[in-house]
Amino acid sequence: MNNAAEPPHTLTDPKELLLGYLDYYRLAVERKLDGLSDAELRSSRLPSGWTPLELVNHLVHMERRWLCWGFSAENVDGPWDDHDDGRWVVPREATAEQLVAVLHAGGERTRRIVESAGLSDRAGLGGRFRTAEECPTLIWTLFHVLQEYARHAGHLDIARELADGALGE
Repeated sequence: MNNAAEPPHTLTDPKELLLGYLDYYRLAVERKLDGLSDAELRSSRLPSGWTPLELVNHLVHMERRWLCWGFSAENVDGPWDDHDDGRWVVPREATAEQLVAVLHAGGERTRRIVESAGLSDRAGLGGRFRTAEECPTLIWTLFHVLQEYARHAGHLDIARELADGALGE
């Protein structure tokens, strides 16, 4: 597993800064799962009831909803497959390794989307968004996805500490 650091503090390219932080948080999420037993990955210690695997599956779908279905207006299967009546879900057969691989593949897809667009470009119509007024800019979308990762990496810090006492970085 890669222990990537934050992007360099001298980085001035906004695209690379946002992409670098997204990569950083994907790796942080991966680190939070490393060493947890399958039972811990599939159980919750929180009143909300979500499990670490459910959270990772949510992040996979969240990024896909915002960048592929949303910004690129791609036709994607099951964009809300991580939700069931307001609850996060994960397929029973899914493993941490599989979900982390899909998380990183989604990051590679995000990078390709971002590299082919301008930060002020607006999301396309026909995917997630039906009217031009709904379509956010790419920079807004990236900030939104970044805050989702940061918030949920913090949630995983707490879940991990409750599970086995390991403290996050």
